[in-house]
Amino acid sequence: QVQLVESGGGLVQAGGSLRLSCAASGRTLSNYAMGWFRQAPGKEREFVTSISWNGGSTNYAASVKGRFTISRDNAKNTVYLQMNSLKPEDTANYYCAAGSRYLLSSGTAGDYWGKGTLVTVSS
Repeated sequence: QVQLVESGGGLVQAGGSLRLSCAASGRTLSNYAMGWFRQAPGKEREFVTSISWNGGSTNYAASVKGRFTISRDNAKNTVYLQMNSLKPEDTANYYCAAGSRYLLSSGTAGDYWGKGTLVTVSS
């Protein structure tokens, strides 16, 4: 019904920047909160950030606040994650999510998930 496809992952040095994109196909996601989660090998999936359907509200995990910025373009059915000042501990598979909630959080998973894009930050 709805497919989410992440892109933009890759290898970057510590202190560098990377921009991830999540493109949705099928139904419009204009009424859905969007967000990003990440998971490192052998670790639990963790919440990163979320944005409301109209872009008016955002929330961030403490570990990325001030470094990451989420945005969305509903006309393009696309959400972005701008990552600056990257650290080795940011290395993970990043997953895009969408849910029929005002905002996603660590306790509010999405209804739709992408397959992920790998981000590797070297020292």
